[in-house]
Amino acid sequence: MTVADSHRAVEAVWRIESARVIAALARMVNDIGLAEELAQDALVAALEEWPRKGVPDNPGAWLTLAAKHQAIDQFRRRDTYQRKLQELGRDLELRQESAEAELDDALDDHIGDDLLRLIFTSCHPALPAEGRLALTLRLLGGLSTAEIARAFLVPEPTVGQRISRAKRSLAERKIPIELPPPAELPARLASLLEVIYLIFNEGYAATAGDDWIRPSLCQEAMRLGRVLVGLMPAEPEVHGLLALMEIQASRIPARTARDGSPILLLDQDRSRWDRLLVRRGLDALRRAEELGTLGPYGLQAAIAACHARALTPQATDWERIAALYRLLAHLTPSPIVELNRAVAVGMAYGPARGLEIADTLRDERALREYALLPAVRGDLLARLGRAEEAAAEFRRAAELTRNARERDLFLERAATLSP
Repeated sequence: MTVADSHRAVEAVWRIESARVIAALARMVNDIGLAEELAQDALVAALEEWPRKGVPDNPGAWLTLAAKHQAIDQFRRRDTYQRKLQELGRDLELRQESAEAELDDALDDHIGDDLLRLIFTSCHPALPAEGRLALTLRLLGGLSTAEIARAFLVPEPTVGQRISRAKRSLAERKIPIELPPPAELPARLASLLEVIYLIFNEGYAATAGDDWIRPSLCQEAMRLGRVLVGLMPAEPEVHGLLALMEIQASRIPARTARDGSPILLLDQDRSRWDRLLVRRGLDALRRAEELGTLGPYGLQAAIAACHARALTPQATDWERIAALYRLLAHLTPSPIVELNRAVAVGMAYGPARGLEIADTLRDERALREYALLPAVRGDLLARLGRAEEAAAEFRRAAELTRNARERDLFLERAATLSP
């Protein structure tokens, strides 16, 4: 195996195993920053050793063991080795070899709990949203600072600062790396799900840049969702979020033309939808329904399922979608939910009814710079035959969006409506 092959193997293993390595170390040292440093040291050791000795049979276990040894060396250098052993319930009289072996065993236990602790900590609501996003992708996705920067179209130093601030904030606030107490679980779980869905949404409909879709971010969010389902199988909203992401992701092959330009939902070739993802999403939605009442993500998944089950746009049950949006608006009132309800009502009961709802949102502060408000109004106005007003709305939408593909789409709609 060449050096290049070894480095590619290291990178692949790191992407898969880094979260588990960091999670195990974080439980040991109770410091995410230090845990990541120790895991990075193990990565450096792999880059040095694997080209010479070959990739080990179990590369993930090799990285974990190397990181553990780094941790033990840290304890020894800081003269806290015996104290750490005591905290782990070790007999201070054991020989060093036995102590290290027991430490290895302790770290190998409860991998699922360790990973769950890390997920909840990286998505702690005390951190700003951008810090949670960057830290989650770094620790749980194994993405480099440069990869995160490219994904969100921000300078690499900015991402580095967000990650550093997030880790520093966790340390300064003395936030323990532990599962939240039962009373805090709903709020903490909501923050965690929000982060994962923000990652997915940025991939599904990029807010800026030249590409409308960034599939790698969608894949990363779905991977995190599947990990979370494995760790929290009794939580209906976890299944609801996974269902929503998988059903939406099933449309990705049909959402862009060969030149990368967007294709809207009603114009998509539904034979290109990924039926495996649809089936998996519907199964996850069914599981969420079995576990209890649907929450916000479950309701959105149910809406997505209406589209997935319709073989043609004409077969879409828009009345059910409008009713589900009404439930969602009652559960989580939001101008964006109301805007989506306006679209559904416009499809179910005519554009005039939809426009009535959309017009009530024109003074909403949260939507003043939101490109989809004028875009929705433009579509409804066009269907009412008010072409000149519709064209003006699409031009307004083009001014507001920061995504080049979306801007071209809006300008094209405006041009087709202009005299």
